[in-house]
Amino acid sequence: MKVKAKLNNLRISPRKVRLVIDLIRGLDVSEAKIQLNFLVKKSAKPILKLLDSAVANAKNNFKLDESNLYISEIFASEGPTLKRIMPRAMGRAFHIRKRTSHITIVLDEKVIKTDKKKEEKKVLKKEEKKEKKTNVKKVEKVSEKEDIKKSVKKTEKKKIKESKKLKAES
Repeated sequence: MKVKAKLNNLRISPRKVRLVIDLIRGLDVSEAKIQLNFLVKKSAKPILKLLDSAVANAKNNFKLDESNLYISEIFASEGPTLKRIMPRAMGRAFHIRKRTSHITIVLDEKVIKTDKKKEEKKVLKKEEKKEKKTNVKKVEKVSEKEDIKKSVKKTEKKKIKESKKLKAES
């Protein structure tokens, strides 16, 4: 189950936020919290707060366990830019762009990957073993029946030969 949380209009440049985001992408929630607590970047605290919010969403709305969650997606997109003017020499004005960020985090449950193909192969192998056992028994029964048929044919042939000899003698 995917759990989303968004932080809009964070007054930090997306370029600076991405430095922190790239560190925690793909980590377990507990590991990511440890990383963010000890990271000396301005954007670490808002991201930690967003992570806590996403975990709370997962617990309360979806009844998921925190220890089973990891950060599957996290990205920072550009928000609205605040434009300011800075006075410069000789009456000039320089534009200052104060950039903002929108951060989105998606948590997902860790899934123990079991290959369905491997499970199917195991089941097929078990079935084949059972079939071989039954086939061996069938083959034994068939071979016994064939042996009986052969012996019956031999005895019939012997009887026919003996009867021909008796007819020829008499």
